Amino acid sequence: MWLIARRSFADGWMRLIATLLAAMFSVGLIAGSLQFTLRAQEAVAGSDASEYARADVLVQGGSADPDDAYSAPDGRVDLARVAGVPGVAAVSGDAMVEAQAAGRSGRPVVAPAGGRTRLRPWPSDGRLSAYHLESGRAPAAPGEIVVTRHIARAGKVGAGDPVTLALPRETRRMTVVGVATVQGHSAVASGDLVLATPETVRQAAGLPAGAWQSVWVKAAPGVAPAKLRDDLNRALTAHGRREAPPCGGTTPHTPRDCPVTVQTAASVRHGESASNKSSGVSIGGAIGMLSSVAVFVGLFVVANTFGTLVRQRTRRLALLGAIGATPRQIKRLIRFEALVLGAVASAFGVLLGYPVSGLLTHLFAQDGFDISAADAQFGWVALAVPAAAGILVTQLAAWRAARRAAGISPMQALRATAAETGGRRWPRLVGASVILAHAAMFYGLTFAVRAEEPPGPDRAVGVAMMILMGSMTMVIGLAVLAPFFVGPLGGLVGRLGQAVSGESGRLARATITRSPRRVSSAASSLMLGVALVTTTALMVLSADARFEEAGKQVMVAGHAVAATGTTSDGPAPLPRDVAARAARAPGVTHAVPLTVTDAKLVSPPPRPPSPEEAPEPVYLTVTGADQAALPSVLDLGGHLRALGTGEIGVTSAVLKANHLRKGQSITVRGARGRVRLTVAGAYHDPSHLFADQALVSPATMDRLDPDAATQAVLVRGGTAASIGQAVAAVPGVRVMDEAGYVRTASKSMTKGMRVIYGFIGMALVLALFGMATTVSMSVAERTREFGLLGAVGATMAQVRSIVRWEAATVVLLGGLLGIGTAFGTVALMHVATQSSFLTPSAPWWLYLLIIGAAAAITLGTSALPARRAAGIPVLEATKAD
Repeated sequence: MWLIARRSFADGWMRLIATLLAAMFSVGLIAGSLQFTLRAQEAVAGSDASEYARADVLVQGGSADPDDAYSAPDGRVDLARVAGVPGVAAVSGDAMVEAQAAGRSGRPVVAPAGGRTRLRPWPSDGRLSAYHLESGRAPAAPGEIVVTRHIARAGKVGAGDPVTLALPRETRRMTVVGVATVQGHSAVASGDLVLATPETVRQAAGLPAGAWQSVWVKAAPGVAPAKLRDDLNRALTAHGRREAPPCGGTTPHTPRDCPVTVQTAASVRHGESASNKSSGVSIGGAIGMLSSVAVFVGLFVVANTFGTLVRQRTRRLALLGAIGATPRQIKRLIRFEALVLGAVASAFGVLLGYPVSGLLTHLFAQDGFDISAADAQFGWVALAVPAAAGILVTQLAAWRAARRAAGISPMQALRATAAETGGRRWPRLVGASVILAHAAMFYGLTFAVRAEEPPGPDRAVGVAMMILMGSMTMVIGLAVLAPFFVGPLGGLVGRLGQAVSGESGRLARATITRSPRRVSSAASSLMLGVALVTTTALMVLSADARFEEAGKQVMVAGHAVAATGTTSDGPAPLPRDVAARAARAPGVTHAVPLTVTDAKLVSPPPRPPSPEEAPEPVYLTVTGADQAALPSVLDLGGHLRALGTGEIGVTSAVLKANHLRKGQSITVRGARGRVRLTVAGAYHDPSHLFADQALVSPATMDRLDPDAATQAVLVRGGTAASIGQAVAAVPGVRVMDEAGYVRTASKSMTKGMRVIYGFIGMALVLALFGMATTVSMSVAERTREFGLLGAVGATMAQVRSIVRWEAATVVLLGGLLGIGTAFGTVALMHVATQSSFLTPSAPWWLYLLIIGAAAAITLGTSALPARRAAGIPVLEATKAD
């Protein structure tokens, strides 16, 4: 049997290489998807670098959001008062200011792993500094900064280079004097840091002299951090108690009046680590669900191509039984070949996974989520899981094929021109019914997600993923049922071929209906590719069309000023002075800045999804805009009147999801503490681009977050040239017309699409490669049949015509099933999410383009093998297997 295996490898090396390549690319896609998922999770959850690493106690002014480990505290701390408490050895004031650094090229540097870039002070006492200077020195003058290594690498800057720093209130040109790491890492767990002198940061944060958002404390020798925490708490809180009037809002407070929150630095780091792990699990799960599409395609292609390879050799394997080989020996032979092929493909596929992961990482970074700070993964999960998957799938494919081959008698093999038996219908029907039942189960779960999750992006994503899993399972079920469709469809194509090509069409019809499994194998891979392309195209075209339609409906301003870069949260923020500059342009009547911040809904508290589960915190994206000028630039739906100070308007979806009502008093937590607001009414932004959840006046926004980022400036009147000239002094901004801004804003809403395109593109290439391999092998296996046709007078043109009509059946079957699956998937998403951005409507040319491309690929991959097979002499063809 060993000698027979060697002979099989030597004789069928071209078929084996094609199958090996298909398996290698499949394992490479699986390995790359897994590597990318692990790397993304490591980037978010794996970094435990903390700026508090050298501190023992952290004193925060007021309090911080307990659900956000990286939120800024809402009060102030008197540095001198903390320093005077017994047991304190060193103190250093701290404040966080949102910033955006632009490197040498002028492009904003995206913070790693979805984090943020913050301006913070270089510690005034070296005993509290967790920063290590890799090059340069500490900042000493107002215009000097130290950047983390990630900013230096991504922005291509070093000591002595200028950096443009966009702050909430201004844009400043700073000089890099040093590059630092934090506990050996390129950035901290929360993102990137820009470190300046304490006075520079205090002024940027708008803090009075001597007051800070937080104070880092170093305990004196022999003083335990927990004891110092308790001592500070007693000394700094009013009368030794935590109860005291809150800071923030519009009520003035002195630093001595403000309450504080005192924690050990270790507990703060522990909270950040727990938050990172939770985020890492969520991101890893989302990417894992997406990569499951690639894994599914890879496994599908491996099973299909190897099953085709074994089926082609059924005649030879059956004849081995005539010379004494037992069924057990035949099964062992096939399994051994599968083991060798799977092991080689897995070894090379795992190596191929690293450049695949690198490509996905590059695409992800372009959408504002940079995971390059995490190194490539070489653990057993990254290496062993894809390798085991390749070997396991080839063994499973070999088990079924070996069982079928060992059950065919030599007489059946001799009678079969293409060596295919009819098989029993009921096992296939039962198996397909079980698979389709599992698909129905996934579809049913969408309604459970819809019932539990409130309306919003989270529910839409969960529903879409459940439907996607169901559709992948549906593809398997249709692949199992595909042989039943070949007969009627092949008969239809054969009649058409007979009418067009005469005898060639009749022969094509006979070969198609006689070998349904051969035709369905190629059609299944094509169906998978068509389903992937059509589903993606339907979703993208639907979303783009809806964004364009709704965006033009809402935006009535003629132009918009926006930043050129993006962050993990969307467009990069603009300095506050951009609106004033744009307003000075000739012909401009209104220049309305849209400021954005996140506010946590405190009262009424969110409702738990069930009695056993804790409620999820509710955060609202609040947009601030001049109420008098707003109708001149935006046409929002509903009947919301101009908002006064202390009032908030919310969208109808937010109103319904959180059980709010008009006139109700609510409490939200902003950057400066709790603010009480009144719900003035509901409105609707059908584009979701301008005021997606809540709307307030500029005065109310100052109470929520005085440093709220400016998302864009909408301009009415003037020309693009005059507005551009007015804002030319501000780096990194551009002026766009209505359509241009809608496209830019919609791209920020659909960030992550490049990664999806990458996954889908690689999966598509793999599916088409598997289809091409199956088609070319199916043509090559019929060399004997084509030679015998030549012996009875068939010409090469007639043989090629037979192959073309069979390819037409593959295209028709795969195209119809693929388009039907895609259409049903998007239609179900539309029904389940009730989103106007997911509709199955598409232009007519899309279907023609997809079918035309499928036909070209199928005919192209079958033409060369058909020409070669038809040109083989008759006597040589009769000797072929």
